[in-house]
Amino acid sequence: MAPNRKAPTMTHPERPRLLLTVEEAADRLGIGRTLAYALVKSGEVESVQIGRLRRVPADALDAFLARLRTIAGNTNRPAA
Repeated sequence: MAPNRKAPTMTHPERPRLLLTVEEAADRLGIGRTLAYALVKSGEVESVQIGRLRRVPADALDAFLARLRTIAGNTNRPAA
């Protein structure tokens, strides 16, 4: 193999990945990369650091969306 070429990574299509890059998380949420990094930096989207890498647990996106829905549900109710 040429010295500048990386070995192909092995993925298992039947098993979803547990950790996503911030860019992959942005893609799943349908938002831009800059906003995704801002959400990670603010702590609104959970992330973990592995060495120098920053990753977003896949289930952190579900938790983020659940919080958004809860907030939206509380603010969209008509006044009594």
